Amino acid sequence: MYAKLVFRNARRSVKDYLVYIVTMTICVTLFYAFLSISSSYYNPDIGSEYDFTLLSDGMKAAICMITLLLIFLIRFVNHYMLRQKQKEFAIQSIMGMEQKTIGRIFFAETLIMGMISILIGIFFGVFCSQFITAMLLTAYGRPYEISWTLFPDTVLWTVVFFVISFLMVGMFNTRTIQKTKIITMLSAEKENEPKLGKSRWIFVMAIIFELFTVWALITGVIKALFFYDSRFPIPVQLMYFGNILFPAVTLGWSFLWLFQKKKWDAQKLLCGLLACSVFNTFAAVSVPALTNQYYLPLGNGMLRQYLLYALVDLLFFIGALIYLASSFIVIWKEKSPEHRYKEENLFFLGQITSKLNTTSKTMTLICITLVLAIFLFIAAPILSGWAFGYLGARSMYDVQVFSRYNNVYEEKNLPQDNYEIITDFFATHEIDTAYDCTFSLYLPKKADFHNRIKYDFPVVAISLSDYNVIRKMLGYEQISLGENEFITQWKTIATEEERNSFIAEHTSVVTDGGTLNISEQSYSDEAMGETLYNSYTDVLYVFPDKICEELLPVMRNRYIITTKKITYENARELERLFTAEYPEQAESGVAYGVRFSTLQTNSAIANNFILQTGMIYGAVVLMVICLTVLSLQQLLDAGRYKYRFSVLRKLGVEEQRIHKLILEQLSVWFGLPIIAAIMVAAVVIGYFIQTISAEISAYIGFTALMLQIGVTVGILGILLLCYFISTWVIFRRSVNS
Repeated sequence: MYAKLVFRNARRSVKDYLVYIVTMTICVTLFYAFLSISSSYYNPDIGSEYDFTLLSDGMKAAICMITLLLIFLIRFVNHYMLRQKQKEFAIQSIMGMEQKTIGRIFFAETLIMGMISILIGIFFGVFCSQFITAMLLTAYGRPYEISWTLFPDTVLWTVVFFVISFLMVGMFNTRTIQKTKIITMLSAEKENEPKLGKSRWIFVMAIIFELFTVWALITGVIKALFFYDSRFPIPVQLMYFGNILFPAVTLGWSFLWLFQKKKWDAQKLLCGLLACSVFNTFAAVSVPALTNQYYLPLGNGMLRQYLLYALVDLLFFIGALIYLASSFIVIWKEKSPEHRYKEENLFFLGQITSKLNTTSKTMTLICITLVLAIFLFIAAPILSGWAFGYLGARSMYDVQVFSRYNNVYEEKNLPQDNYEIITDFFATHEIDTAYDCTFSLYLPKKADFHNRIKYDFPVVAISLSDYNVIRKMLGYEQISLGENEFITQWKTIATEEERNSFIAEHTSVVTDGGTLNISEQSYSDEAMGETLYNSYTDVLYVFPDKICEELLPVMRNRYIITTKKITYENARELERLFTAEYPEQAESGVAYGVRFSTLQTNSAIANNFILQTGMIYGAVVLMVICLTVLSLQQLLDAGRYKYRFSVLRKLGVEEQRIHKLILEQLSVWFGLPIIAAIMVAAVVIGYFIQTISAEISAYIGFTALMLQIGVTVGILGILLLCYFISTWVIFRRSVNS
């Protein structure tokens, strides 16, 4: 009998569970698709130079950790269903059924819906996993072929994870039903939620905001006293004064409100603090931006401190804006009677304000979560492109051997080795080389050998013949120099401003072999690897060979390109042999390093793929949670709205107008947190892009970045549209029934 009751209830409640089923299906689909590449049955053809173990284990850990967020979603949806069925539970109790049995029936009902979601989700996950496989093989530079495979261990992981989640939440729900009184269940629909004026969470946020404002004011005053100089450019001076003035105005407004407390309500205080938080945010973020631009003497700790101030300001801005939204609507309604009484606006505005008054805290949390989700979506392609672009600059050669003299204090200890251990290993394992260049890097002046000031290391030089050999290895054109000429070679990350400034100040270089003048072709910025430069420098001199013969060699490098890729096992073995003979820090003070393209590429692709997919998956999960909460909050009140809309029908309002009111109501409900989140996310992402603009320009390109962001925004828009349409259809049916 109970089994029939469970299936009957599940069949009758499909409409109520529709959003839940859709949401859980999406989550199961993503979980299976992303986790499938960690299956022991998954064996993609990525080549012998790569090891798949690192990526497989990392993906499994990342996906499982992120999916823990879904427990919150399952708990919330079950709470929604509990509230929907309170009256039904009460009737069953009155008829003699034990509340313990009622809880078990409800648990069985939700478990059935969850299992349906799991089955559908795994089915779609098989299709979605093809996109993940395509992304993976593209990252490894391998061709992709469609292969429909169901991985048993991934299916088991998926079922076990979600079933355990359902069991945990189900036990909690059963206990809740057992402890709830029948009279409470009967009156659940008539309970009023707390009014806006009685909520205290926003004032807790205001106190925290004020405390951080005091901290920011003290920090601004101290930094101005110790670091301010009237010779600073106008933007820097405005930065120093702004980080004192705006926090002071914020605190001044709070004290003014305390004196006028009898005349001014709390909304006026929050409105002032809301405006101040905007100015405080821009003042705080200007510190890291201008510090990087003008090389101000502020450490990384201070920059992180101001970023913390900006974060607190933005969080308070979101909370205050959502909290005051209802008050703004009421003020506008009172001051615009011509709009208030136009058509059904009075009814519509009442619907919006009554709901905002009781859900401001939830809306704030949703908005903050949406900001995080949007940032993850946008940051994922940026960080991925940066990592892959940087990988190309780091692993341009199959083997790179390099040395550093930072801890060498005697010239006799400088390296002069040719690293024959690599030659012997290649001969033993029959590894052929296409290019092999061993070369030295020189100091223009021997007196600079003892210059070890960080960020002020001397620029080193390379001989023209060695430089041209390396250019030939990379497929670049050869260059030529006059008898007393030189050119400069730059890292790709260097900006045009830095390059032009350096060249203008170094049109000639005095060396131990004579004075050289810069060539007509003053620079080259083709990528040639990062180990070609001295520590903390972005530029390299290229001198004629006869000049380099008179200079002091301080570093010894070797670059090799093989005819075939070195296998992963050979690269690991050679790395072990090399580091045993040439340790990272030798007794002589020389620091040795070796890089293999095989190992670098394998590690970089695995870590980057885990990062990218983890961020995208996390963003989708957060977005789904937020949209589900927004949707269910409206559907939860559909029963109450049913009576209100029936009154409109009795008053003669046409059905078309009622449908328009529903659409407008849902548009405001979805639009308010999303628009606020987009505003805040735009500030965060804009600052993030500005901070790493040099890396984006060097490794990604702004055109490619805008294309990636456009695709991401399109995906977000489709996801939002699906949830909005689903909510609108279900809500309209609930009201019409």
